[in-house]
Amino acid sequence: MLRSFSPGVWLVLLLALGSTLLIAFLPIAPRPGMDLWVFDRNHAETANLIAADWNRAHPEIPVQVSLLAGGAIQARMLSAFYSDTPVGDMIEVERSMIGQIFAGPIEDVGFTDLTGRLNCGGLRDKINAPSFSPWTRQGHVFGLPHDVHPVMLLYRSDLVEAAGIDVSQIETWDDYFRLMRPLQVDLDGDGRPDRYLLASSPTNLFNHELLLMQAGGGFFDANARPTLNAPLNARVIARLATWYAGPGRVTNEATAGTASALRLILDGYVVGILCPDWMAGTLRTSLPELAGKFKFMPLPAWEKGGRRTSVLGGTMLGITKASPHQEAAWAFAQQLYLSPTTAARLFEHALIVTPIKANWSAAIYDRPDPYFSKQPVGRMFLNLAPDVPVRTSSPFYTQAQGAFNLAVIQLCHYTDAHHISDPALLVPEAQRLLDGAQAELLRLIHRNIFLRPASP
Repeated sequence: MLRSFSPGVWLVLLLALGSTLLIAFLPIAPRPGMDLWVFDRNHAETANLIAADWNRAHPEIPVQVSLLAGGAIQARMLSAFYSDTPVGDMIEVERSMIGQIFAGPIEDVGFTDLTGRLNCGGLRDKINAPSFSPWTRQGHVFGLPHDVHPVMLLYRSDLVEAAGIDVSQIETWDDYFRLMRPLQVDLDGDGRPDRYLLASSPTNLFNHELLLMQAGGGFFDANARPTLNAPLNARVIARLATWYAGPGRVTNEATAGTASALRLILDGYVVGILCPDWMAGTLRTSLPELAGKFKFMPLPAWEKGGRRTSVLGGTMLGITKASPHQEAAWAFAQQLYLSPTTAARLFEHALIVTPIKANWSAAIYDRPDPYFSKQPVGRMFLNLAPDVPVRTSSPFYTQAQGAFNLAVIQLCHYTDAHHISDPALLVPEAQRLLDGAQAELLRLIHRNIFLRPASP
């Protein structure tokens, strides 16, 4: 039975419906100028500085910088790409967001393909090559890289030097744990260590990945085929499991970012930290009490002569296909990301080193940093920049990371249960677990008709 409404109510409903339909089919008036969406306050401050210069020179097409939460950017961006609703002309995208953008056919990516522009005039060669990898899909580049984010080992130099340990003798991870072993001590007599040699744990999926990439392993090959169960990956997690668990455990969690972890670092709970450039900036701000008590060294290699760095995190600047200002957006993007001013501000405020090779010679990178025992940390990070690993841009990166992390956790339980300290004894179980992770990942990928991996 229909509810009876008064004529006035019906009139209001009809007017509302008519207004909705009218708005839905009216063309959206073009916005004056261009919108840039960013998710980081430091990025916003730098962008506003460059935008002020741009706006004075281009008053007819000004740039408006909007600082939004990362989740808000991701939701609004994906909604716009899928429904053709309004979106910023330029958007900074963090690596964790990129998978969903690449989840369909290459022609449906919501960002403008920058490959031709980058190749024109050799611009691509002027930027650190590995920094393009997270933003490249099937040979097409969809963003300018904001950073490099090489990783070094940050260690408590006050503790190491007081113990008479010579870090110049450290080339491999085996060297590191052997020489640092005297620092893992029980300080209160309760039978448990009160200091560990490295900040990490079975649940720290970011450390697992950066260490895997350093060793030459990965989740996908160059053709985007999953490689979770590669024999090298099994050997790597077998070694990690003996770091994280069992009678030879040498790690515990103290990841910078929470108040409790910062307290542990301050108290000397861990000797070493896997530290990208941006984390160095965070620690310098968060733990002023430790000034002069930290030093950096390149990551110990997995094998003699191996890679001494890895990578963690990353951001790109993309131009949306929906922007009516493609040429102006490209011009502003270059002014923002290639600028020596941007490079200097990023390093001064956050210790982030630039991927733009022309800016690497700046004297700011050679300045001794009193916080890090007067080391020239900028130059130390930049020396490693060309050797950071190439990363995957697979839409299934997050699922692969989760499946790999679960295998590490399960292997650590196995290590504890069987009291194993020899990685060689763990390799068969590691391979079995990764075979299962590979099968599950392939099942998920085969559900997407656009992304099924090609046959070997």
